[in-house]
Amino acid sequence: MKKPEILVTPTSVKDIELLAEAGADAVMIGEERYGLRLAGEFNREDLQAAIELAHKNNLKAYVAVNAIFHNEKIEELKDYIKFVSDSKADAIVFGDPAVLMIVREVAPEMKLHWSTETLATNYYTCNYWGRKGAQRSVLARELNMDAIVEIKENAEVEIEIQVHGMTSMFQSKRSLIGNYYEFQGKSMKIENRSGQDQMYLHDKERDNKYPIFEDENGTHIMSPNDICIIDELEELIDAGIDSFKIEGLLKSSEYIVEVTKKYRKAIDLCAETRDQYEKIKDQLVADIEAIQPPNRPLDTGFFYKETVY
Repeated sequence: MKKPEILVTPTSVKDIELLAEAGADAVMIGEERYGLRLAGEFNREDLQAAIELAHKNNLKAYVAVNAIFHNEKIEELKDYIKFVSDSKADAIVFGDPAVLMIVREVAPEMKLHWSTETLATNYYTCNYWGRKGAQRSVLARELNMDAIVEIKENAEVEIEIQVHGMTSMFQSKRSLIGNYYEFQGKSMKIENRSGQDQMYLHDKERDNKYPIFEDENGTHIMSPNDICIIDELEELIDAGIDSFKIEGLLKSSEYIVEVTKKYRKAIDLCAETRDQYEKIKDQLVADIEAIQPPNRPLDTGFFYKETVY
């Protein structure tokens, strides 16, 4: 039975080898200036090193160029995409059509993964971007299991879904936090998403805490829970989903590596020895719950939500 790719977002170059040993098949890396909500910052030197190390360890390396680009960045974007191509990246992850046009111009052999967070909700749209040159569509996180399976059955491109980690709930190009503090007569530096500086929006009514941060691409508000469907993989594997993404944003390297090990074990057993998978899947959930950070409960996201038309 076909096994889906395990795609992981590392925090640094040193994670690459550890993730390969843990069972990952691919990594997504990039630079904040060009990519959205990356688990780690990879400048050009780090990007080259990460791609070389990934290939040395039989991993594919995808580069995120999925920010929203205004006109002032278009010319430098050409240089960056040429650099990514020369660095032998396996694919570029994009959302803005400007990236597609520039790839056609400066790196026509580069593979493309279409990812706009919320717009890939049906197979017609996925196939449309496939005809424009994308080899893969990254599905919206708001889809349930039935919708995902239907899209895969009719898709002419590879299909990627997120199976673990936090998701984006809101993004604004404005520096909303900084503007708020400035309105109060205070100064506010842009958050680096590290350590003690982590900020939350607290919804007392729902008793939820939403991680929030600012970077060059604006303000980002993240989900209060982490997706985890390590015990619900059967239907997705049977449907032939091409790639399972483990999101490492705002997580430690150690956490990402351990979660990757658990999903590697789950996928192998689910594809090869289904009975054994059924026996251990609840324990795998318990193992991940044991290493969950505070204020990050697990849930199944939208996988079992009812679609409302």
